[in-house]
Amino acid sequence: QEIIEFPILKLNGRTMEIESTFHMYVQPVVHPQLTPFCTELTGIIQGMVDGQPSLQQVLERVDEWMAKEGLLDPSVKSIFVTCGDWDLKVMLPGQCQYLGLPVADYFKQWINLKKAYSFAMGSWPKNGLLDMNKGLNLQHIGRPHSGIGE
Repeated sequence: QEIIEFPILKLNGRTMEIESTFHMYVQPVVHPQLTPFCTELTGIIQGMVDGQPSLQQVLERVDEWMAKEGLLDPSVKSIFVTCGDWDLKVMLPGQCQYLGLPVADYFKQWINLKKAYSFAMGSWPKNGLLDMNKGLNLQHIGRPHSGIGE
């Protein structure tokens, strides 16, 4: 497994409005050919990742975007919100370690939406975002397992 999509939404915590979006596809290097399973799961096809920047280049652009959005200013409160711990606890650090890349400090803290949901609702969402949407009577928008779609 490796990172092939890198989406970030800047959400205003007061208004819940999306203020800015960062989205890039990443050229896979360990497994340059996407498997049919990967394409079926994510909706990402080979042509979407071919010729795209490397993970190192994408992480550099994330840093530029974070700075442009004012999110690196210590007086600005911000945190990543993820659906589970996998992306920032396992996947990103593991791939960065494999490629010899540093992990920015801002990726080392996050809110796991599954934990927050479980605390508020009293049950763990076994099917992740789909269960949380159902439990909150919300309609899912986007494609499951597509980074920008979730």
